[in-house]
Parts: sequence; structure tokens; C-alpha cells
Amino acid sequence: MRENLGLFLAKRAALGPDLEALIEIERGRRFRYSELNARANRIAHVLLEKGVQPGDRVALLMMNGAEYIESYFAIAKIGAVMVPLNWRLVPEELTFILSDSGSTVLLFDSEFDEPVAELHGRDTPISNWIRVGAASDTPDFADDYDTLTAAASDEEPEIGAEGDDLLFIMYTSGTTGLPKGVVHTHSTVLWASLTINMTADNRHGDRYLQMLPLFHVGALGPLTAGIHRGSAIVLMRAFDPSQVFPVIERERVTSALAVPAMLRLMLAADNHEKHDRSTLRWIMSGAAPVPVPLIEAYAAMGIEVHQVYGLTETGGPACLISPEAAISKAGSTGPAFLHTDVRVVDEQGQDVPPGTVGEVIIRGRHIMKEYWNRPDATAETLRDGWLYSGDLASIDEDGFVYIQDRKKDMIISGGENIYPAEVENAISAHPSVADVAVIGMPSPKWGESVAAIVVPKPGTEVTQDDIIQFCQTKLARFKQPRIVYFIDEIPRNPTGKILKRLLREQFPGPAAQ
Repeated sequence: MRENLGLFLAKRAALGPDLEALIEIERGRRFRYSELNARANRIAHVLLEKGVQPGDRVALLMMNGAEYIESYFAIAKIGAVMVPLNWRLVPEELTFILSDSGSTVLLFDSEFDEPVAELHGRDTPISNWIRVGAASDTPDFADDYDTLTAAASDEEPEIGAEGDDLLFIMYTSGTTGLPKGVVHTHSTVLWASLTINMTADNRHGDRYLQMLPLFHVGALGPLTAGIHRGSAIVLMRAFDPSQVFPVIERERVTSALAVPAMLRLMLAADNHEKHDRSTLRWIMSGAAPVPVPLIEAYAAMGIEVHQVYGLTETGGPACLISPEAAISKAGSTGPAFLHTDVRVVDEQGQDVPPGTVGEVIIRGRHIMKEYWNRPDATAETLRDGWLYSGDLASIDEDGFVYIQDRKKDMIISGGENIYPAEVENAISAHPSVADVAVIGMPSPKWGESVAAIVVPKPGTEVTQDDIIQFCQTKLARFKQPRIVYFIDEIPRNPTGKILKRLLREQFPGPAAQ
């Protein structure tokens, strides 16, 4: 079989045409594999008729839905290159990505009519605009998705790419500076899917709850692996914490992925005891270190939280905790995936001793090809076959990795290295804390000091002194916060990563001595 990701769907439809492939929760639509594949073929032919050639970039500004998934596999089949767009970005940011990627086609949902109208008036390389929504509301400059696909053939298109040909360019979240386009090929994504399915507890007949937005690798990777495995994808158009446990009961969900912030919101919805969750084996969680108290809270509910670690640059996989070690090694993100090598190294690239903090480097056939049009950044990140992650971690004698923080977020106070995740983990155990972020704040005396930004739980009262006193028995003095701020919500990107740049701007200091 040729290494073309679009053939995952075509082959699965041939093997099990009547298997349930996709359930759209909000719209109530259900598709068998044969139906989903036929829909993918129709949009593939639409794009071919629009003149899309192998290697051309096609951008998607869409919510989770059948149209997103079928477009992804259609683009793969014809050899074009998908550019997923973060729908939380403003037109100026989207303009940069469209221009940087050289995208010539934009598929967009009607929810984004306003920003797309602004994009249409800007200087971008987009020449074809295709809108998903009521045909009567389609603007003059765009074509209606349903009208185009209804008139198109559902026959398999000619395969236009394979192996090392480009599959998608996924732009990093851009927590600092301009985002970079991470380039993945059909081959790298094939190997990402293989190592996910060979490492995670994925089984025939699984029903996977997809809650993250598909413009992120933490959603697109498991989706690809699910289609590869023949699972049923239970798809939420957008995350709604109050609906997660009702959906798990109704659709007999067996597995899911949720970032730590989502896990907290699901608990806060306080409806898990009202719904049968006996089919749910595990929830994978990543994008940020999962606080041990959160893992323990779900364990008390009989739900295993399997911490995963990966990057857009790795296509998703790097490390994963096993079901057997999820509790005994709570706080670890596990050892490397099956088809992955992971090391923790010092500044000279030498392995650090167990328990010592160093930089995580990763190797595997699922590692990105390059950063789009960024040879200098590519050379800095990919060295001697290893991807240098910029993440700090320790590794124990058994090969289990414990993520500490991003290199750039490390706090150096009085010459001591402080990892915000460790402080956040300690503060999150306070019974009145709903969420917390820790940043380094300029200090004339120490260089930097620890500042904690706390979201109190509703109906509770907590003071700065309460937090500092709570930390005194949990952290060395130099790690304890010197100042505590209280806010209503921690700013995060769509994958749950704390936007510490915004917090540094909001709380510039200097810190108290």
C-alpha cells in the first residue's frame, strides 16, 4: 500500500464499509466509513476542478465537523498540503499564516464570515474561497461547499502524493514571536499513527471522544490514528465541559484526550456522578504537566489519566505513561513511545544522571521534516537526527520522564534554577485553588523571584498569606512565591498551555524582596 494518508480512509471504508466512523454530537449526524470516504472523494474532486495541484496549500478555518475531517483526507489523497488555521486568531495573524504558507484555497465555516470578509479585503494569496453553511448566506466572493460537493463525483481520485511528500503545515501556537510552520509528510504522519496505535491502549471497536480543536496536533494525531485503527470518532464541535460526561454515557465512549485545564473544568461541572462512565477506560492528557492532585481526583472516580508528552514537531508522540504505571508513577509522562527514542541531555548534549534536569531530545521517523521557509530555525532544532525540544525534564532509573518546564520559562533566582511546573503543582493542591500559573518576576536582589497567579475556587476565600504559608511545607524557601496575584482566569492557548508572555505583561513587577 502506498504511503498516502488519504488511503487510510479509503482502505478502512473498503474493509469495513458499515463500521461507524463519525458521530457529530451537536449536529446529530452519523456517518459510516463508506459514507465518510465518499464525502472525502467529492471534496477532493471539487479541489481538483478548482485547479489544485500536488503541493498546493489549502487552508482550513473550520470548527470540528465532518467537513473538516473529509477535507483533510481529500487534500491528502490529491497530494495537496493542508494548512490548519487556529480559529481564535485575528485576521492580521491569519493573514501572516496564509501569506507565509502560500495558501491558495480557503475552506471556512459560516461562524467565521466576519473575519473571512476582512481577509478577503486583505492582500493574501487566496484565489478560491469555499464556505460551509447555509447556501443562501454565502458571500459573493465564495462558493458553497454543499452545492459544489453535491455535483462532484464520489469515485476515488488519482493519488497525488506519498512518502516524503508534504501532508500538512501546522503553525505553532506562537506563544513568543511569530508562529513557525511545522512541516509533516505522509511518511512522518504514518509513523506517528503507528507509534500511537502500538503504544496507547487503543483497541478494535473503540469509541474515541474528540474534544480538542482539529487545528492542533493533539487532536489531528489521535484522529488520524483512530481512522487508521477503524475506531468510531465521537466529535464535539467545541469543548463543553457540562456535556462531556453525558456524551460519554450516551455514546459509550471508551477513551478521550483532554488537556489539564479541560480536566479541571469537567470536574467543576460537577455532573460526573449522574452519568454512567463505565465504558471509559482512560483519558489521555498533555500539553502541560498534569498536576498530581488532578490525577488523583480522577483516580478516585475510577478514571485513569495517562499523561502524554509530545510536540507539533513530533507529530504528537514522544512519551506516554502506561495504564500499569499511571498511578505508581503519577506525575511522570512515561517513557518513550514504541517507535520513538527520548533522551534528557545537558548543554553539551550528554545524557544527564537520573533525577537531574536537562533538555528533552527526541528521535523517530515521525519527527517533522522542517520548519516552513525557516532553515535557520530548522538547523537549530534538528541536530544529528535528534529534535531538541526546548523542554526541561528529569528522567528516572526506569526511563520515566518528568517534564519540568519550557527552557524559556525557567526562573533563575539567586543562581538557583526554579521550574514553574513544580511550584504550580504544589500550589494546585491547595483546596481553594482552581487554577494557577507561576512566572519569574524581575527582582533587584535575586535577579528573578517567583510570582504566583491564582484563580480561587468559586465560593472560597484565599489570601496571599494562605498561599505562601501553604507552600512553606512543600517547597524550599527559594522556590516559594514572593507575591501572589488573584485573577478570574488564567490565559491559555487553545491547547491549554499557559500564555505566560501575557502574564508577564500584566504583572511586570518588580517583585517584593
